[in-house]
Amino acid sequence: MIALTSAVVLAVILASCVLSKEEATAQSVVDDFVNALNEGDAAAAAAQTSYPNAAETAIQQMFDGLKPEDAKFDLTQFMDLGSDSGFFTVGAAWHFGEGKDWTYQVQGGVRNLSVGWRISWDPSILAPDLGNGRIVRYDRTDAAPPRVFDAFGALLMNEQTINSVTLDPATMPDPVATTRRLAEVLEPVAPLVTSDTMMAEMAEKPGQQVTAVLLRDQDWEFLEEDLAIPGVVTIKTPKLITADRRITTPLLDPLRKVWQANRDATAGWAVHLVDPDGTLIPQAGFQGPPGPDIVATMDSRLQLAAEEAVVSVGTPATIVAIQPSSGAVLAAAQNNQAMEQGPIAFQGLYPAGSNLDLVKKAAGLQKGVDPSSLSIEDIEKAGNQLGLGMNYKIPGLDHQTAVFTADQSGMNQVMNRKDSDLPAVTPFGMAMLAASIARGSAPAPMIVQGQPGTTDVAAQPLPANVNDQLRGMMRDNVVRGGASFLNGYPDLMGMNGASGDDRWFYGSRGDLAFAVFVADADGGDRAVKMTDMLFREMAKPAN
Repeated sequence: MIALTSAVVLAVILASCVLSKEEATAQSVVDDFVNALNEGDAAAAAAQTSYPNAAETAIQQMFDGLKPEDAKFDLTQFMDLGSDSGFFTVGAAWHFGEGKDWTYQVQGGVRNLSVGWRISWDPSILAPDLGNGRIVRYDRTDAAPPRVFDAFGALLMNEQTINSVTLDPATMPDPVATTRRLAEVLEPVAPLVTSDTMMAEMAEKPGQQVTAVLLRDQDWEFLEEDLAIPGVVTIKTPKLITADRRITTPLLDPLRKVWQANRDATAGWAVHLVDPDGTLIPQAGFQGPPGPDIVATMDSRLQLAAEEAVVSVGTPATIVAIQPSSGAVLAAAQNNQAMEQGPIAFQGLYPAGSNLDLVKKAAGLQKGVDPSSLSIEDIEKAGNQLGLGMNYKIPGLDHQTAVFTADQSGMNQVMNRKDSDLPAVTPFGMAMLAASIARGSAPAPMIVQGQPGTTDVAAQPLPANVNDQLRGMMRDNVVRGGASFLNGYPDLMGMNGASGDDRWFYGSRGDLAFAVFVADADGGDRAVKMTDMLFREMAKPAN
């Protein structure tokens, strides 16, 4: 009796399933198709068509190629044409961001096949004119890229083609022969790229393509014929680079960020159908207008002078220059040893040592106490008045000025220091201090004209009489103190600084403030002598 009952129940379930399948109608199939599209389920939508494999591939490509913020599909019309066919219209609305919408309607048919009702598969039921091997794609559109000029209107950076000369192990029958031949070809423009260095890099990345050197167009065109070497390929990429290849500075990447933000703000968009041969067929969107050119605060002549000065030593060294009246960052130079450590001009925090003597003096004068009795909070407050530790938000530039205590925001991310290393300052921070004393208040620093840095809370400037005393100390230090080597510059005021073997000199001449830093210096006056070299380079006629 139990077995009979079970059989009856099973029969009822099977009959129910059969009836459910038979109940699928032409319109329900179309409804399921539209609902699956709204859920982004390519497989479920494709299952409602007469050719599921092809349909799933096309539907998935559509979603992957367009990557919308939102997509909505609506069945706007259905017509039953009898027992074996139907007709429908679907409206589509793709949303790619504010003001970026693509809407259209497509038509399709549904037929009653041996397997039941199915949508007659044709790619055009997804988007107009889709088919014949075409794919659909969302593209960003940009007008001609803006240029970057220096403070005096000279071209500083523009977008150029960079040629990546690349080693491809998959097409390289003899790596030794290839690298030797390539090294000979590159020797006039890249003498440091040798067969040994290339072989070592390929050994570190077995089977992977390895970049041997990056060449500007003019260098690549000069070598192009000789680069026809088995296993050597060239990959061309547009990049914003300096017009004068002599300029190397940690300011370049920040300027690229500002340039990219400029492009992003003016970018247009397009939906394209793409033919198998790559031909683009526009469907929607608009061309972005050209973004305005960018005027950097950099003084190219001063930058080149600073670069000549920093290479005079064999340990990490950097120079940062700021215009006190405007806060414009005029130059930032690092030698190769410093470059290997990253953008230390702006992010390298070093124990302050005697660099804070003037800050302590300012704090003591304001409180009417001896500097030796000050708390770290007193010193930090006076430092803020001189631009140190103010956390300026400068478009494009990641930086620090100073860290006074271990619990300051960002301390752990910026440096791994012992408490005994604190307070710590950056070369940029010391240039800000010098600029603040020269100006009488902390300037708002910037690397692009018209985009000054901001702070959440502005610090009050030092009282004028306190600031005057600091200036007097700096001038006296040049005339008869530790920087008397520089007393031939009558308009110079500045102070020496030291911590361990690190040496500093910071000060100002007219509307130029600067900080010079030499790590592990081989002499106590190394930063002072580098300052002298900076001024001598500045005095040379422009090339």
